[in-house]
Amino acid sequence: MLIPWSGPPTMTPPIFLALYIAGFLLAASIRLWYTQEYRRKIKEEHWRPVLDTWLIYLPALGMFIIPGIYVLTPYLAPADYTLPEYAGWVGAGIFGAALLLLWRSHADLGANFTPNADVQQGQRLVTTGVYQHIRHPMYASHFLWAFAQPLLLWNWVAGFGLLITFIPLYVVRVPVEEKMLAGKFGAAYEQYMERTGRIIPRFGRSGT
Repeated sequence: MLIPWSGPPTMTPPIFLALYIAGFLLAASIRLWYTQEYRRKIKEEHWRPVLDTWLIYLPALGMFIIPGIYVLTPYLAPADYTLPEYAGWVGAGIFGAALLLLWRSHADLGANFTPNADVQQGQRLVTTGVYQHIRHPMYASHFLWAFAQPLLLWNWVAGFGLLITFIPLYVVRVPVEEKMLAGKFGAAYEQYMERTGRIIPRFGRSGT
């Protein structure tokens, strides 16, 4: 049975809904492009247990599926809240910064990008560009996205969906990735860890 519907049943102004949708599509395009490049490569090591398989798709629930339900149906409307309009524009600015960082981190990593916790043949340690001061700019970009989302989607479920679903992935994946990279690059990666922050830039020490 179809539910009568005449438009987004939300408290969120349409401009912010549109900005979120446009930003999501841009982010998806960036990720799709670099993932296609990755799939052409042969991996020499691969770590992906069942838990990681679930966790890697969990953020999609918070950034795509739940927001989609919010925009297209009235089911989440009871969880709406209101904000001053300027908050939405602040969220748009943060979202823009997140997208810029996502693209820049992909571009600087280049052929060394892997969407999974694995090591590629011929992979090199990238310590330039955004990686000069921060080890995990892609994760940082998703945290910025998660902070922007409740300012763009004025709903307790849709707005905070990404933050809730992304944290488990971050907590589980990052230590494993760093251990794997330390095993691959040895002392060079350990020294890199000492002079950089995980998701907050650490300045004052130059990269090599």
